[in-house]
Formats: sequence, structure tokens, C-alpha cells
Amino acid sequence: MVSPEQMREHFMLDPEVIFLNHGSFGATPRVVFETYQNWQRQLEHQPVKFLGREVSNYLKEAREALGTYLNVPANDLIYVPNATFGVNIVARSLNLKEGDEVLTCDQEYGACNNAWTFLSQKKGFSYLKAALPTPVESNEAIIEALWEKVNERTKVIYLSHITSPTALILPIKEICHRARREGILTLIDGAHAPGQLELDLSDIAPDFYTGNCHKWLCSPKGAGFLYSRNDCQDLIEPLVVSWGWTREPRHSAGSIYLDNFNWTGTNDPAGYLSVPSAIAFQAEHDWQSHRQACHKRLSETLEAIEQLTGQKTFYPIGSSFYRQLAIAALPDLDDPETFKNVLYDKYRIEIPVTQHLGRNYVRISVQAYTSSSDLEALVNALAELLA
Repeated sequence: MVSPEQMREHFMLDPEVIFLNHGSFGATPRVVFETYQNWQRQLEHQPVKFLGREVSNYLKEAREALGTYLNVPANDLIYVPNATFGVNIVARSLNLKEGDEVLTCDQEYGACNNAWTFLSQKKGFSYLKAALPTPVESNEAIIEALWEKVNERTKVIYLSHITSPTALILPIKEICHRARREGILTLIDGAHAPGQLELDLSDIAPDFYTGNCHKWLCSPKGAGFLYSRNDCQDLIEPLVVSWGWTREPRHSAGSIYLDNFNWTGTNDPAGYLSVPSAIAFQAEHDWQSHRQACHKRLSETLEAIEQLTGQKTFYPIGSSFYRQLAIAALPDLDDPETFKNVLYDKYRIEIPVTQHLGRNYVRISVQAYTSSSDLEALVNALAELLA
């Protein structure tokens, strides 16, 4: 396994910036970005041939590579711009009505909370948030806190695989299996999971799972996916009705699900078509070893910040509740936004300063290119600013 400094050479990141915010938008290796540009050039070389006669086969090959990676049939996958888009597809498709309940937790991503809240106000169903125990101690406690809110009106459980504000890995497999036994649909937002966790969607068995490829899998921006279990696909409707819409399977391997989403008008599919290159890049560079090394460096950093601030960590240090993304608690700040800007303007550290349930945190991303010296620079900057 090569060093973080050597891995940094594969990326186009500004060498003057300590980049500890991979979790927001990701970063793409040079070779994957070149693949992306090659697809764009091919499209521009003969647009009608590419979009009119070839792109369906290219997308099929890209779905097959992703399906192998996720261990699900390729025809159960569609490409979407991002996980929030996938959440909107499912949320808008489901026939929820007054008296129904959608259950989530208090650590969900704001944009997707907005989507569910908007639809609940429009359709009349309830969008409920279970308070998860903090600090985190066990998966059993998480599941129990969630199921305290489950009742006969619960139609959908919507959760992130890795939460955005707290970077907590939820016990998604256990939740999906229990919900299936109780007749409750599950929608999982895996925005941060592909590339950071080993994913076997057939084993997890969600009804719907949407994820980003442009974050931890390192594909170009605007590449995500939606997996829909085969016997749930008739529930899904396209957000945009266009030429692909059909009542009978027409083009895509006998699948109305694929037809409805494969062709929604003129679009640049280069990001989707580059996903196999991102998967190959990580396979070629022993990404499992990098993930383990990143987790170790992140754990050491959490411990150092805890000793510096006296603020207890959100999860046990070194545990499986986080992987390459984690939050470290900070003391009370007068202005978190100004604090974040000072970290960047003075120390050239790109990192988000967040708030959750009234507490301040830095959310630290450790990717294969993140060195120990990068993380030491963060600890030293925090020591100066908090002194």
C-alpha cells in the first residue's frame, strides 16, 4: 500500500490546502477524470450517434459494473445525479396519505428532511423523528430507540446508512430485516457509504437504497444511483416524464423501471459512465487497506482532540460506529461559521464546522490521500484557536 503522500499525487487537489472535507463533494483521481473527459469528447464527436444509438448499451455496461460492486442485479439499478435525487424519486412515488407515518431519526440530512416535510404537508402523512441515544454505545440501543416510534401507522422507515451531521454508521441491515418482517418499507440514503464501506445490498436487503458515487467512491460529480428491489419497482414513478416513459417494457431488458429513467431528454451521462473507472481505480490500489489505515489515523485524531478540548467523543474511539468520516466535539463557539472561515483563511484547512442538537463539532474526512501531518495540522490549529 502506497503512502498518503503518494496517493495525493493521483488527485488534482490544491497542494496549498489541507483538504479534510472529502465528505461534502468528494475528489476524483486524475485517471478517472480523464475517463470522464474521454466520454464527453466521444459524445461531442457524434452527439446523435452517441445519444440516439449507443448510450443505452454504455449505461447497461456501467450498471453491470456497479451491480457487481453492490452485489445486486444490474437491472435493479438506475443512475441518478445524487442521493437526494434518489430520495425524492421514492418519496414522491409512494402512495402515502393522511394517517400514514414515515419514521426517521434526528440525525438526518437537511435536504432530504426538506423533501419529506414538503411532501408530508402536501399529502397529509406524518414525518416523525426518533431521538437516537447519545453518546452512542450499541446498535441494539439505536434499534430500540427507533422501534419505540413504530406502530401500525408506520409505512416507511427512511434512514441514512452513514448520517451526514454526525457520521454515525447505523445498523441498517438489522433495521431492514426487521422492517421487512413487519411489513414496513425501507428507504436507505447511502450518500456516504459506497467507497467507505463494503456494501452487499443483497445481504442488507432494503426495499430502496440510494447512494452517491462521487463522494467516497471518487467518481466524477453528479453520479449517484437508486436501487429498487425487483418486487417494489412497480411503486416507482419517474420525476420527469419523457421519451422513456412507457406502460409496457420497450427498450431496456424488458424493464419499465429502466425505460422510465434511462431516457429523460438531453443529458450528459459521462459521470455515470465513469463509475466503472472509479471502481477499478480503488480495486487497483487496495482500497480496503487504505480504509483501515484511514480509520486508524482518524481514531488517533479524535483521541488527540478529545484530550485537547475535554469534550467526550460522539462514539467510542476506534469503534465500528464510524469509518473514514467522524465528528469531534468542540467547546461552545460564538460563531461556528467564523471559526470555520478562520481555519481556512489562516491555516488553509478545508473542514466543516457543524452543529447538532446544540453542540459544535468539526467533521473530519480522512481519505487515502490524507496524511498524519494533515491531521496534526488540524489539532495544532484547534489548540491555537481554542486557547
